[in-house]
Amino acid sequence: MTVTYVIEGSQITDLERFWAVIGEAVNGPGGYFGRNLDAFADCLSGGMGTPDDGDFVIEWRDHALSARALGHEETARHLDRMAGRAHESNRNRLREESAQAALGRGPTLFDRLVEIVRDRTEPGTLRLL
Repeated sequence: MTVTYVIEGSQITDLERFWAVIGEAVNGPGGYFGRNLDAFADCLSGGMGTPDDGDFVIEWRDHALSARALGHEETARHLDRMAGRAHESNRNRLREESAQAALGRGPTLFDRLVEIVRDRTEPGTLRLL
C-alpha cells in the first residue's frame, strides 16, 4: 500500500521550518528526516521513516508558498551560514553562490529539495500541488 506524506507548504517559512515540517510529515511530532541536504537525500532512500520498498508519495501542498520561502533570499542566507563553517577550500565557491543567489540567480533551496526528491525516488513520488 502506498504511503502518502503531506508537506503543508503554508507552514514553511525558512529552511529550518522545512526540516521540521518534513520530519513531522514522515515520522510524527518532533520527527527527524534530515537537517541538511545530504541527510535529506539519505532519508529518502528508506529506513528513516519511509518504507524500505520506496512505495510512498510526497504531496507538497501550497508548494508555491514554499518556493517563495525557500527562494533566493533564504538560499543566500543558507549559503552564507555554510561558508562560515566550510573548509577553506570550499568557502570561496559558497560565497560566490551566495552572492549569485542574493542577485536572484541560480538554483534556490526549493529547487534543490525538489531535485533531490526526484533524483532519489521513483517518478511520480513527488506531487506539487
